[in-house]
Amino acid sequence: MQNDKNKCGLIERKKGEFSDPINLDAYVWYQNNWTHDDYEHVHARGQLSFVSQGYQYFYIENRIYLVPQNHVIWIPSKVKHKSRSEAEHVDLMVILYANVPEIDFFRSVHVFAVPTVLREMLGYASKWSQNFEENKEQYHFLQAILNCLPNFCSENHNLQIPIPSNEKLIPICEEINNNFKYAIDIEMLARKAAMSARSLQRIFKAETGITVQKYHQLIRILKSIEMIDQKKFTLTEIAYMVGYKSLSAFTSSYQAIMKDGPRAMKKKVLTARY
Repeated sequence: MQNDKNKCGLIERKKGEFSDPINLDAYVWYQNNWTHDDYEHVHARGQLSFVSQGYQYFYIENRIYLVPQNHVIWIPSKVKHKSRSEAEHVDLMVILYANVPEIDFFRSVHVFAVPTVLREMLGYASKWSQNFEENKEQYHFLQAILNCLPNFCSENHNLQIPIPSNEKLIPICEEINNNFKYAIDIEMLARKAAMSARSLQRIFKAETGITVQKYHQLIRILKSIEMIDQKKFTLTEIAYMVGYKSLSAFTSSYQAIMKDGPRAMKKKVLTARY
């Protein structure tokens, strides 16, 4: 149909639902300066997305996943998702697989940093971007990437932002998201939720799997990653902008979440190239 929309080789017959005209078992789609569709969509292929520059947020079920530069996300087939980013520039590679091994890894969402060998493999695979012709080397190489993913995965669960289902907790998350640079006032948040401070802590942990304080720390660090990507601020400036009283306190908190220091992330952003 003339009005059908092509996205990564898939055809969107109606909003959010894609059909698959590609006969290949797996193919690559690389896009410089990625554009986002701000609505949920679903397709039958498993999806591996690699952010080589910038960052993306993926909304999947009751969680938001941050995928920073030099990270990948695996999204199983038939799982609804959408993405957004406020980064000025996002370079993204997507590999779409029609068939995946029947193991638990490929049935769940995973986000993890790309080790050097995987990054080199993805870089080599980029030469087949938008190639829909049969190619034995392409087939075997993309299968090698797929089969190695479980071994490459060193997952960072801190890159997940939980979304509570309890309606009383939604304003609490919004309050923290909007005022992340300020210290938490548990009593004030409890009043906003119309419950005691103890009940708030207990219900929040049960709903999200983390404490209110951990959620606050997570939001601060994710905001700092956005600021690092902007390349406009020093790390000291970013530390104060997200609410830390010193660079050392910020570095310690960042290290606890990201398993690497902010200086390493800043260096990767400044030297980014595909």
